[in-house]
Amino acid sequence: MTLSVTRCAACGAKNRIRAAPDGTVPVCGRCQTPVPWLLDAHDADFEAHLASPVPVLVDFWAAWCGPCRVVGPVVEALAAERAGRLKVLKVDVDANTATAGRFGVRSIPTLMVFVDGEPVETVVGAVPKGELAARVDRHLRS
Repeated sequence: MTLSVTRCAACGAKNRIRAAPDGTVPVCGRCQTPVPWLLDAHDADFEAHLASPVPVLVDFWAAWCGPCRVVGPVVEALAAERAGRLKVLKVDVDANTATAGRFGVRSIPTLMVFVDGEPVETVVGAVPKGELAARVDRHLRS
């Protein structure tokens, strides 16, 4: 099971984040405020992660990729700023070649937005935070 730990921006509590039950987003165990939904995804569990009540931003990356290291903090910031409205998955293309191949990832970083399990937006390369935010925001539900 994919699991990460994030700190609640509202109360500071640490929260273990995993796939939330259908139709919900993760909330802080202490104050019930939505927390950033940022997970590592793998070939084996990628499809299950797409079943989400909110749009999913997928960051296809690799540890050796310089532009990926630039985009990584931007993606994490978007997850934090859009807590409760966006799920973010990080997919290491070197370890998860089947998923990367399935979506035709030929260059990294590649960022894809999925709505209802279907890709609706693709961004290839390192782009400024404002541009990435605008491209993600047009798919967020109010």
